[in-house]
Amino acid sequence: MTTWAPEDQTLLSETYSLVLTAGDGDRPGVEIGMVVVDGELYVRAYRGVRARWYRAAREHGHGTIQVGGVTRDVLLTTRDLEPPAGLDAAFRGKYGPVADALVARPEAHAATIRIDPAPAPTP
Repeated sequence: MTTWAPEDQTLLSETYSLVLTAGDGDRPGVEIGMVVVDGELYVRAYRGVRARWYRAAREHGHGTIQVGGVTRDVLLTTRDLEPPAGLDAAFRGKYGPVADALVARPEAHAATIRIDPAPAPTP
C-alpha cells in the first residue's frame, strides 16, 4: 500500500468533500465527505452497500478522486477492511450532527472504503 504524501494529507484533512469516480472515468463522479485517520483516507456510503457508487468502487477497485483542484489516481479497498477505532469520531469531529448517518447506521459501517494513492506507473 502506498501512503499519502504529507501535503495530500493536509489537503484532504482541510477540505470538506471530494469527488470519487470508480473505474476508468467514463461515468460521473459522486461528491462525498471524507476523513483522514492515522494518515489513511476513508469514505462511507450512508445508503450502504447498495449505493451505486459503492458497488462501482467494489467492482473496479480503482478510480480517481478530485479534491481542491487536484486529481489523483487511487485504489479503493472495500473487502476485508478493518476500519480504525477512531473513524466514527473523525466523522463526528469533521461533520458534526450531519455525520450521524455515517456513524450510527450499520448500513454505512458496512459500506466503508479506504482510499489509497495508486502507485506511480513504472517507466
